[in-house]
Amino acid sequence: MKLKRKKGMMIIPTNAMSDVAFLLLIFIMLVALINYRKEVKIDYPEAHYSISRVSDKKNLEIWINNSGLTFIDGTEASLNAVQECIDELYRNAPDTRIHILADKNAPYKNINNVLQILQLIEYRVVSFVVKDES
Repeated sequence: MKLKRKKGMMIIPTNAMSDVAFLLLIFIMLVALINYRKEVKIDYPEAHYSISRVSDKKNLEIWINNSGLTFIDGTEASLNAVQECIDELYRNAPDTRIHILADKNAPYKNINNVLQILQLIEYRVVSFVVKDES
């Protein structure tokens, strides 16, 4: 690369800057592809659905057993009762965490109904709890 001098000033040619930027962009894209997340197929353990609380009193537990029945803190409830309870909870204590404990063989339709209620109310403090086999 030949540099030209004009009365004490040095001029650096910038013609190839777009080529360098393009090559840098390709390099970053290739490196990003190398670090992609690999997923492992796992079999989730069955959630224990006995009538007992898992932790703090600020938690609301929604249990769904393998026959699709829904329980709120150990008491059987319909979907309307679940919605009313979550709505009231959201108005009174919006920082309360909701734990969803569903049996491995529970119909997904019943779990989805509870999730739709939470989505409708826009409740964001939700956890799925499973029993650890170890």
